[in-house]
Amino acid sequence: MEKKPESTMFPHLFTPLSIRGARIRNRILSTGHDTVLPIDGTVNDALIAYHRARAKGGVGLIVTQVAGVHETARYTSHLLMATEDGCIPGYRALADAVHAEGAVIFSQLFHPGREIMESADGLLAVAYAPSSVPNERFHVMPRALTLPLIAEIVAGYAAAARRMRVAGLDGVEVVASHGYLPAQFLNPRVNLRTDAYGGEGRLRFLREVLLAIRDATDEDFVIGLRISAGEREEDGLTAAEALAASIALESELDYVNVTTGTSATLGGAMHIAPPMAFAPGYVAPDASAFKRALRVPVFVAGRINQPQEAEAILAAGQADMCGMTRALIADPEMPAKTARGAVDDIRACIGCNQACIGHFHKGLPVSCIQHPETGRELTFGHLARAERRKRVMVVGAGPAGMKAAVTAARRGHEVTLWEAAAQPGGQALLAQLLPRRAEFGGLVTNLMREVERAQVRLRRGVRVTEEVLREEAPDAVILATGAVPHVPDLPTDGDMQVVTAWQVLRGEVRVGARVVVADWRCDWIGPGVAEALAKAGSSVVLAVNGLHAGEVLPLYVRDNIAAELHRLRVEVRPYARLYGTAGDTVFLQHTPSGEAMEVAGVDTLVLCLGHRPVDDLAEVAARLGIECHMAGDCLAPRTAEEAVYEGLKAGVAV
Repeated sequence: MEKKPESTMFPHLFTPLSIRGARIRNRILSTGHDTVLPIDGTVNDALIAYHRARAKGGVGLIVTQVAGVHETARYTSHLLMATEDGCIPGYRALADAVHAEGAVIFSQLFHPGREIMESADGLLAVAYAPSSVPNERFHVMPRALTLPLIAEIVAGYAAAARRMRVAGLDGVEVVASHGYLPAQFLNPRVNLRTDAYGGEGRLRFLREVLLAIRDATDEDFVIGLRISAGEREEDGLTAAEALAASIALESELDYVNVTTGTSATLGGAMHIAPPMAFAPGYVAPDASAFKRALRVPVFVAGRINQPQEAEAILAAGQADMCGMTRALIADPEMPAKTARGAVDDIRACIGCNQACIGHFHKGLPVSCIQHPETGRELTFGHLARAERRKRVMVVGAGPAGMKAAVTAARRGHEVTLWEAAAQPGGQALLAQLLPRRAEFGGLVTNLMREVERAQVRLRRGVRVTEEVLREEAPDAVILATGAVPHVPDLPTDGDMQVVTAWQVLRGEVRVGARVVVADWRCDWIGPGVAEALAKAGSSVVLAVNGLHAGEVLPLYVRDNIAAELHRLRVEVRPYARLYGTAGDTVFLQHTPSGEAMEVAGVDTLVLCLGHRPVDDLAEVAARLGIECHMAGDCLAPRTAEEAVYEGLKAGVAV
């Protein structure tokens, strides 16, 4: 008999699910995602610690990142490979760790086809696909697969599945989503073959793979399929084609995991890890069509970041399990907190993409701007108690200061957090004011809840001066005093209104009808201000001192912003260094050529030229002989990710 749900608030979310030999304790799924934690193509201690933390936190099912099934599957330099028996011990250690914490574990099996991102040595790899149809995003022209090579790859899937079974994993998931090799075979606009694998035989490759996996394993082993319910591109696999394939292959499948989008184009790739501009749970309506048509369980993923969202999807019968990967990256304990009804304690994902998929695209290990312990479990998985309890003064209640205060308090220190403003949050309070970025304010909400739980004393509306430091006489001080806008001494005759992004966002100025936004940083501030002003009716030129708008942003965030700026007819001028103003003209300099550029008829110039640190208390603390640590923008103006991480480190160091 099935156990009653662990939480009456979320009865569907905590109903177990049995699939063949696997009994999954709840409907929360960590979908397959590359962590960049492995360094040599095999499972290592860092990856095991990462997944153990999520299993311990109560997730029901973990699907590990893609495992290459053939040498031609190496789409990145840090891909896990399942092509040799040498991979088995690592996977066995991983499975044992996850099982010990009560979770079920599958592995994705993968071949990218033409979707090759990089190679290990800088040389362009030979990519293989059903036909020589180019990839738009990576500019890859693939070589058509020969029949012998197709047979090798099919055998590779089977051999990889056998290794996973020997290692003790509960199942595998064949990745046919996001335009990867199986999807390329299914897509009649990509598969132009005239042999048995083309035309009416487009299903043959995937069917052979599934049958070969079953023959190589056993009846208890779970075999699932991940597929995009439409790749959201003109030449992509359609939702109808994906559903028809799933129905045709259902007898070979134990579940279907529904997502959306494709790796093949910039527009389609945004859906691989959709940023906060997309609505929560927006793929669920697509999954419901699969749920109605299929008898096997249907999983769904796509911006499901809160347990309430997952419960609603399950209750509506749109899916049987919800992928909540980024929610688990932000808070590995989310399932356990939900089960005990402590939903207010959940560190909700804000969909920023900065340290999760953003790190992946840089070839760096996964993390989270709110929870830098993610991906660093071996270093920060356990906070040691301080040898001596200190009176710690944290100055500045932005993200860096709040994280520092919480960390120091959890280590046993007596902590007081001081904030000059009436409301904690620092620049995150401004970030949430930009269009389609309101969710960024969740960073403040989540950290404030942690401050409360850690019983940190908060002093609002008090600016810390030398006199305050002398009077308080703390054992240690952590400075997280932030930064202010950088306003250079520009050549100007004073005729044009020149304002900062902060003034615009705070509503302190009235912006004219014709605006130039000067963007030095190439992050989200300049494009965000441009978008806001364009939506308010201004004609906007975004002058970017870089290659393109959003150059330093995570790719999917950047491309989503580019799409919106284009729709709003914002004129983007790259390679543009701000020089000065005269009358109604903004003068720019083309950075590679040095030639002048002008924008005439301008009412307002908005400066997004970075920030300068507020660090005067560092010298004061040194003079008073107080142990001092610095974190965030007061050390060097950067992003919320560095601020929170340095707050963690400061709290550990004090």
